[in-house]
Amino acid sequence: MAQLRVSMAIGNYDRNRPLLEGSVKIDGVNPIFMTLEPEEIFFRALRHVEFDICELSLSSTAVRIGRGDCPYVGIPAFVSRAFRHTSIYVRTDRGIREPRDLIGRRVGLPEYQLTACVWARALLEDDFGIKPTDIRWVRGGIEQPGRPEKIDLQLPATLQIENAPEGMSLNKLLEDGEIDAFVGPRAPSCFERGHPHVDWLFPDPTAAATDYYRRTGIFPIMHLVGIRHKLAERYPWLPAAVLKAFDRSKAVAMAQLSDLSAAKVTMPFVEEHLRAIRQLMGQEFWPYGLAANRMVLNTFLDHHHRQGLSGRRLQVEELFHPGTHETSKI
Repeated sequence: MAQLRVSMAIGNYDRNRPLLEGSVKIDGVNPIFMTLEPEEIFFRALRHVEFDICELSLSSTAVRIGRGDCPYVGIPAFVSRAFRHTSIYVRTDRGIREPRDLIGRRVGLPEYQLTACVWARALLEDDFGIKPTDIRWVRGGIEQPGRPEKIDLQLPATLQIENAPEGMSLNKLLEDGEIDAFVGPRAPSCFERGHPHVDWLFPDPTAAATDYYRRTGIFPIMHLVGIRHKLAERYPWLPAAVLKAFDRSKAVAMAQLSDLSAAKVTMPFVEEHLRAIRQLMGQEFWPYGLAANRMVLNTFLDHHHRQGLSGRRLQVEELFHPGTHETSKI
């Protein structure tokens, strides 16, 4: 029987690997996989719609859906999640001892609309009362100068945003002390090299994130999966089949992670870490699907709108294909 041939661009994560290796199949589909970095996937998908199915930025998807021109429809397979307390770096020689010391500072970010930056601003506002308008944002490439926003944005005039000087990366500006802090999904290389005056804002980000989760129940969602609108319209069975396959792939990865007779991850204390995570977050700590993630998505959409990225407050259901709002049960 002929199967639908599609291109798929996703990250090479353990939760995707059973799909990539073929031990988990998508019903009725013969995929051509490309394992790429998120920045490349998002740029190519949102600028040129190059892939049939791909990983997408939650924020970029919400921006485009709010404008009514998103070429993809979402699938609630949340292949990337991360607490963003490790995403805020500061110059330690500027008197920044606590989050509120960021008020009035120049803070670099690669794109204002990045999901990691939305969540970082959300925790700064919710926990410390720091609004996006309280900070002077400097936009640019983390390591390479000249990175543009991948989506044209219509931001509120009350925001203070400037572009990094021509030929300068944010890493170089932070290294030289031209900006006071940096927010982004990747660590700047000066931090990785052990710059004496660059460190995390939160001295113990794991403890800060643990406390955040205990208080809020939020494990931030970064990426979802998208299917071309035209493809989903032509094959209405496809979105549910894709969600089912990603969910099965994650289940296989979780079973392998839990098999501790021989650790599947190249690091010590896997059993202890896994036990601590489950004590904090429960057995199903990385859920897919709408029902288990509605509160997290509503929190994100609240902040997305308040930060000026969506002209109206989107509803959770708008992000995802109707065929994925519920799944069958036995």
